[in-house]
Amino acid sequence: MGNFVDLKSADGQVFPAYIAEPAGKPRGAIVVVQEIFGVNSHIRSVADRVAQSGYLAIAPATFARVKSGVELGYTDADMQAGSALKAAAEQLPPPGVLLDLQTAIDEGARRTGGKVGITGFCWGGLLAWRAACELNGLAAAVPYYGGGMTTAAEIARKPKCPVMAHFGDKDHWISLESVETFKTAHSEVEVYVYAADHGFNCDQRGSYDAAASAAARARTQAFFAKHVG
Repeated sequence: MGNFVDLKSADGQVFPAYIAEPAGKPRGAIVVVQEIFGVNSHIRSVADRVAQSGYLAIAPATFARVKSGVELGYTDADMQAGSALKAAAEQLPPPGVLLDLQTAIDEGARRTGGKVGITGFCWGGLLAWRAACELNGLAAAVPYYGGGMTTAAEIARKPKCPVMAHFGDKDHWISLESVETFKTAHSEVEVYVYAADHGFNCDQRGSYDAAASAAARARTQAFFAKHVG
């Protein structure tokens, strides 16, 4: 359904983004932010589903500033490679990859003339949260199990748009205690916790949970319908 196009950020950085277009006039645009595995087949399938729901979907390659052409699977070796790339991306001088997310948001608005939302998974969930707090032009944000999102530094941020967040109660990377701390600090955020593990939305991983994925997707679609269109 989609294809890759090159986008250029304000500082001249060129990066690929997977863009999937809906069949009719877009209801708006949704930026889909990758995990540490690149814009791989799973992220492209998420973008395709977003397009099937009537939105223009844009999945930017947020590793482009540290390495191009990243597409990983879910083996231990892939996990280690993705973790190293994430660490390198996190060490970029501010605003780092947020500049590329702003470009994707602006592209979504330009192409559709409508509102723009953002969603992301794991590292992408963290980036979606940061985008909701730091970037311009977003109507809504939905982070899934944002790694690091419930740390004190991230909790201290204040979102500029409506946010819905999904977590799993079996997630060894994000403690339930930290999720409760986040929830208490941000009563304006809709927080949902599922009987599931980290990565429960990805049907290519052993941690996939069909029930949690379906419930989170239904809530996300309703949230975007309300705030994006």
